[in-house]
Amino acid sequence: MAAQSLKEALAETGEVIDRSFAALLTVPDDPRAPLYEAMRHAAIGGGKRLRPLLVLATADLFNVDRQAAVRVASAIEAIHVYSLIHDDLPAMDDDDVRRGKPTVHRAYGEATAILAGDCLHAFAFEWLAHPDTHPDPFVRAELVLDLARAAGPSGMAGGQAMDLAAEESGFDLAMVTRLQQMKTGALISASVEAGAILGRVPPEGRLGLRGYAHDLGLAFQIVDDLLDAEGDEATVGKKLRKDGAAGKETFLSLLGPDRARAQSAMLVDQAVRHLHAYGSEADLLRGIARFVLERDR
Repeated sequence: MAAQSLKEALAETGEVIDRSFAALLTVPDDPRAPLYEAMRHAAIGGGKRLRPLLVLATADLFNVDRQAAVRVASAIEAIHVYSLIHDDLPAMDDDDVRRGKPTVHRAYGEATAILAGDCLHAFAFEWLAHPDTHPDPFVRAELVLDLARAAGPSGMAGGQAMDLAAEESGFDLAMVTRLQQMKTGALISASVEAGAILGRVPPEGRLGLRGYAHDLGLAFQIVDDLLDAEGDEATVGKKLRKDGAAGKETFLSLLGPDRARAQSAMLVDQAVRHLHAYGSEADLLRGIARFVLERDR
């Protein structure tokens, strides 16, 4: 994959993950069928597939078996998709459109949407813990542990709780940064970390990759804030201008558009510099960083 252009890698990753979800989420011939259809509605088709691409690109640095990397990428994307299903619910963001399609609770009802998110969350850890993912149980256990930390109260879910609190409290830049490192950055970091875990890279050998993922996650969120304020809903595939309407402090509101763009560009440059120990085999990771800066959805 490293020799591909970023456009080709994104397209291939989208197809690979769609096929993986189609196989892993086969609809049963029993009353659970609508539940599986709801999961497939959310998981198959659309989305940037940034997190799976980060898993695959990092795994390729260490010549990891492709099928193992795809299973791990699918697990991390399942966590991301579950979070989107729950974020879209009336109790949270109350959105009608996601990835250019009706949100799951609009298409299948709130109860099924909650259960679909619950099941994708459970499936993620089932897939990681299964021997098909890796023959070494210690590798599987580390994958499970790292994703649990990234998805829970110290990561994505905790960041979402802080995001809800932000509607009532005026957060300063340090608090918004911490919020976004948890809500958005934790799963991006877990994607890079997972590729290194599969490659049996010891923790002390992952420092450059961790720095890369940290800066990439913050840059991603700053661009997200810019898109929310300035993007086109048809292109982005979801409702925009929500943060301003809710009165939330964001990178954009705290920095202003010019400083926000400069900060995101600085973070991307810094992320690329963290990969200095790698040669051309890390060009795809470098390309992903630049894509985050230039994306329009």
